[in-house]
Amino acid sequence: MRLPAGPRLAMVLVSGVAIVTMAGCTAAPAPSSSPAALATTTAAASSSARPSASTAKPKATPKPSKSSTSARSSAPPTSTPRVPASTASPAPQIPAGRVIVLNPGHNGGNAANSAAINRQVPAGFGQYKACDTTGTETNGGYAEHAFNWDVSLRVRSLLQAKGVKVIMTRSSDSGVGPCVDERARIGNQPGVAAVVSIHADGARTDGHGFHVCEDSRQPGGAAVAAQSHALTVAMHDSLLRGSGMTVSSYLGSNGYYPRSDLAGLNLATVPATFLEIGNMRNGGDAAQQSSADGRQQIAQAVASGILSWLGSH
Repeated sequence: MRLPAGPRLAMVLVSGVAIVTMAGCTAAPAPSSSPAALATTTAAASSSARPSASTAKPKATPKPSKSSTSARSSAPPTSTPRVPASTASPAPQIPAGRVIVLNPGHNGGNAANSAAINRQVPAGFGQYKACDTTGTETNGGYAEHAFNWDVSLRVRSLLQAKGVKVIMTRSSDSGVGPCVDERARIGNQPGVAAVVSIHADGARTDGHGFHVCEDSRQPGGAAVAAQSHALTVAMHDSLLRGSGMTVSSYLGSNGYYPRSDLAGLNLATVPATFLEIGNMRNGGDAAQQSSADGRQQIAQAVASGILSWLGSH
């Protein structure tokens, strides 16, 4: 998910309803839980990457502060070996009617609408930030917004096959936004079990692997924070087991990166987590992200993590 807001934008699709998107990831720990309305939609899309107000350069991700990573009492394990996908236990049966919001970061029309995406909106805890950003891209030009959209569509199909209702925060990959605060409102609808934001990172080329962000504070209270943490751990373990990627070699601790600057997490009143699925500037990660088979493998790992969490909550 890199690149500050600028000549690039991002939006998300909702299962059944076209809606707006959110973006970003930058430092602190904690999460939230709740439910939301449903909708069904289908769409596919196109291109773009994500920078800030006027530049399209991928922005470097700050290292998490020791205080934020140690602030969590139920801290994740310090070191986890990769487990072959074949050892993954089968996904549990989920009662029909559970609702998950998928938030594909950025949108394909963001880059051509810098004024709209650079508008400042509430980001939680008194902070404001750009409505959205354009995202990053691989060195070969495959845009993060397109990756986020494609993976989210695949995850949606896998979840729907298990009877899960899915809402997307944007309805295509060719629109603008929605703004990060609007995306959060979509996730906070009554009936929503959890929100999963899907992104990819844009960092130095020698860094590789995924990391999972959760809020370093407790926007939804202690109970929601505990459920968000459980969701974060479920997603981490499933990505490690089945995505084909290792934990991040350049950011966070063992694939976990608590943050306080993400509007989607800061404004969540339901369990929420934020995935950065690989570094698009790294050749190995980019090869998988750019491959349809690679994205399907990632989507299966994401869906498996969500189903695992739903089966215990």
